[in-house]
Amino acid sequence: MSPTRRTGIAARAKARPWVRLSDEQLLTKRFCDLRLSIQRSPLAAHVRRLYADLERRGIALRPHVWLSEEWFSPDGVPGIAVPFYLAHPRLERLERRIMREAEGGNTRLLLRILRHEAGHALDNAYRLRRRKRWRAVFGPASLPYPARYRARPGSRRYVHHLGEWYAQAHPSEDFAETFAVWLTPKSGWRKSYADWPALHKLRAVEELVASVRGVRAPVRNRTRIEPLEHNTRTLAQHYRRKLARNRQIRRGLADELLRRAFSPERSRRAAPRAATLLRAHLRPLVPAVARALRIERYSVEQVLRMLIERSERLKLYVYGNRRDALRYSRWMLERLTGLYSERETPHLPL
Repeated sequence: MSPTRRTGIAARAKARPWVRLSDEQLLTKRFCDLRLSIQRSPLAAHVRRLYADLERRGIALRPHVWLSEEWFSPDGVPGIAVPFYLAHPRLERLERRIMREAEGGNTRLLLRILRHEAGHALDNAYRLRRRKRWRAVFGPASLPYPARYRARPGSRRYVHHLGEWYAQAHPSEDFAETFAVWLTPKSGWRKSYADWPALHKLRAVEELVASVRGVRAPVRNRTRIEPLEHNTRTLAQHYRRKLARNRQIRRGLADELLRRAFSPERSRRAAPRAATLLRAHLRPLVPAVARALRIERYSVEQVLRMLIERSERLKLYVYGNRRDALRYSRWMLERLTGLYSERETPHLPL
């Protein structure tokens, strides 16, 4: 190794001594003490790629990007907050250890999220949501954001970009997802969505962008909401709050999926209880589900037990086609088991 390279590595280690700490020690650090910078991180190259995408489409806006605790683009701000762990490999490893994933942790997904958030930034910069065309195509942005949304997986009225049918969550997300598909180089959206009702949304995005080319954005502030350098919270405090939020989401998800599969009303006299069907038909599938997910049978059995208990508490019955109910029930068991096993909660120091 050359003396110059050794000096560079030593300088970086001195500037960020927390890099060599254990996970437990690192969790005691405050965000403001990490001294992170997008310009000196792998994120810089991805932000430049986003700007190149925007330039290629003739969009003058260059959303300012800053580090925070999570992804978001605040209302009224033409910029993007990016989670801190993407600014350094050591922090990304910690995120994966605790949360079992790092959202945006690979180039493909990172660019997808940046393009989505750029849609929000463009909307904010030009106040597109106020336009009659925007509202007619996507709906009123003033609708409250739901705590949970019921997706229709088979619907062709929405584009597919980030997954989880996120475009169906809210009109603003519908616009951002549609913009991201339109912005992505070589997405072939005209061909991919040729027979979909969502095509008119993509064309609407193209029209809206054309209307602001060469126009100075009315909103040009460089506001940064909850920037990392002003955040005195420790990483341990951050992850305790994040894990608690995820636990609450998982509990609600189980009930929501059960209500999708079954009915609180007995549609016919012979309709069996949902718990009876789950107990009789899913229990034999436990070994197969465990093999498919590559986890121990115990985890699958615990989720199945929870589904049976919740369906009894909710007093649910089978309705409609029994075969469809069984197919959905197996998917539900696999979905929830995978989700729970990926989010196994670790112990964090106080």
